[in-house]
Amino acid sequence: MTGAAAAAAAVQVVGGLLLAPLLPGLVQHWKARLQGRRGPSPVQPYRELRRLWGKTAVAVEGAGVVYRAAPAVAAAAMLVAVLLVPVAAGVRGLGVGHDAFALLGLLALARFVTAAATWDVANGFALMGASRDLTITVFVEAALALSLAASALIAGSTDLTQVIEATAGTGVWASPALALAAVAFTTVVIAETGRQPVDNPDTHLELTMIHEGPLLEYAGRDLAYLQWAAAVRHWLVLVLAAQVFLPHPTGVGPELFWLPPALVVLCGALAVVETLRAKMRTLLVPRMLAVGSGVALLGIATWLVENGS
Repeated sequence: MTGAAAAAAAVQVVGGLLLAPLLPGLVQHWKARLQGRRGPSPVQPYRELRRLWGKTAVAVEGAGVVYRAAPAVAAAAMLVAVLLVPVAAGVRGLGVGHDAFALLGLLALARFVTAAATWDVANGFALMGASRDLTITVFVEAALALSLAASALIAGSTDLTQVIEATAGTGVWASPALALAAVAFTTVVIAETGRQPVDNPDTHLELTMIHEGPLLEYAGRDLAYLQWAAAVRHWLVLVLAAQVFLPHPTGVGPELFWLPPALVVLCGALAVVETLRAKMRTLLVPRMLAVGSGVALLGIATWLVENGS
């Protein structure tokens, strides 16, 4: 493994495991500043994780193995996803490959086990949040799969390292296919990170919770696992946005240099969107995601037409 590839692998692992909580912290900090408030520090998520890790888990009466196993399974799925999503082209696999649709399965697994745990404890508010989350997930996964499919067509492979390499530079933007996929992926980023207008991460009302709803029965280390998994979702989708769906340089070194400012800009963009947009009605979210899927399909059709398929 070359020095550049080793550096990229280190950034991939350290970034996904340790720096992921900083991303939602930055969004919350800048959102507060844009609203004229002091707001929490960007490192507040780390303080929350440390506080939760020092507390014992809660044993809910009547809960079974699904409830107890869900946090660890969700965190393990996100850990594998971190190893799967490269931060630059030309990085060797870390034992799990780089397939784009394996990532889709891991994200779905983490969400499924969390939702299944709500049925295990049968908390009404948690079930309500899980049902909303799963309803939205159907449309999120469609938009994610189609936007990744469009980028895979451009690269001629579903290997994410090859996708990053194929979408680097400016030549690929001569065709509208990647730009249309990027528009679709924008809706995925907002939904997967649980930001407004899809969800309100600041809400404390059980009746309006979506992503936070399934976590109501958890505390202590179990909740720390789930909150860390949610932070890793920020890392995964924002890295893909920066290294696939935004214009980025060619080569491992320039791509690693590009990634930190790109992530900062994307966090700032999420903060701006949350400041300007209120949470939309839950029943309108699938429509927005369906539009994103349609735009991704248009991108795929554009590529097929341009390449004579």
